[in-house]
Amino acid sequence: MSTYQGGCLCGKVRYQIRGPFHQFHLCHCSRCRRFSGTAHAANLLVPPDHLEWLEGESLVRRFDLPGAKFFARAFCTECGSMVPHARQDGSLAVVPAGGLDQSPEMDPNDHIFWDDRADWYEHGLGAKKYPQGPQG
Repeated sequence: MSTYQGGCLCGKVRYQIRGPFHQFHLCHCSRCRRFSGTAHAANLLVPPDHLEWLEGESLVRRFDLPGAKFFARAFCTECGSMVPHARQDGSLAVVPAGGLDQSPEMDPNDHIFWDDRADWYEHGLGAKKYPQGPQG
C-alpha cells in the first residue's frame, strides 16, 4: 500500500493519502473547468479513511454547489489551493492530483464529460512546448 503526501501552494495545509487509488478521472465538465480555470480537473478517488490531515486542517474550507448532487470543492483559505474533501455522501474522498508531492502510481483511467470539453482543448495539445516559460 503506497502512501502519498500533498499540500497547498503556501504550505500551511498538508495531508497524507494511503493508496491504492480507486480511480483517476480527468473531468471536462463545465463546473470543473470553471472552478479550475483550466481544461479539466484531475481527481483521484480513495476511501475517506485513507485521508489524514498532517497540518492546517483548520484552514480548509468547503464549498458545496447548491443543488448539485456531487460537486464540492475544498480549499486552503490562505492561498486558495484545492485540497482533498469527502464526497457529500461520505463514500469516497476526492484528491486533486496536482496537489500531491509525487506522481500517483497510476495513469488516468478516463476523460469524463468529454462532450463538455473546451473547444480549444485538443488544439492545445499540438501547441509549442517549452521546458520552462516562453522567452519574451
